Amino acid sequence: MEAKFIVLEGIDGAGTTTQTARLVATLQEQGRRAHATREPSDGAVGRLLRQMLTKQLPAPAHPQALALLFAADRLDHVAGEVLPRLAQSEWVVSDRYDHSSVAYQSVSGEGTAAIAWLRELNRHAPRPALTIVLDATPEVARARRLARDASRELFDDDALQQRLAAFYARIEHHFPGDNIVHLDADRSIDEVAHDVLALALA
Repeated sequence: MEAKFIVLEGIDGAGTTTQTARLVATLQEQGRRAHATREPSDGAVGRLLRQMLTKQLPAPAHPQALALLFAADRLDHVAGEVLPRLAQSEWVVSDRYDHSSVAYQSVSGEGTAAIAWLRELNRHAPRPALTIVLDATPEVARARRLARDASRELFDDDALQQRLAAFYARIEHHFPGDNIVHLDADRSIDEVAHDVLALALA
């Protein structure tokens, strides 16, 4: 089976990190070459962004500056990690991609007028073969964030997460042409992992 570029998306606590790891581990167990990655990436710009998200460094005063940093990290991530691995017939599974930029930047302050600009900003991002949106209710996602005892991050506001959940529920409207599938992520890790694998291999 031809290697694929697959993206997992959802609000904070939806399980994107867990399911990315589970999918890659299962693919590897089946004898496929597979690589887990994430955005922000582990590159120079991505590390800077992670420090901002965890409030170790102040975020830019203007939200468009933050969006530009995410786009710069994406270009670096794609060129240095995603495309080279796909060229070597590796499956690449990414915990978040440009869908997150459109969701978070438009909902957190720039509004719907920013969506066209954000899409244009990321126009060079190659499209995934499949994007799986893990639809977790804000209440379940919040309980998971609290259970993992993580410190509050930049986008952890409950009201913001409510708006993000509503945006993700209709995100395919902003990415016409993308192969986007929704899964109920309020279920157990094993139940979700089973469906994620089935979609990946379809």
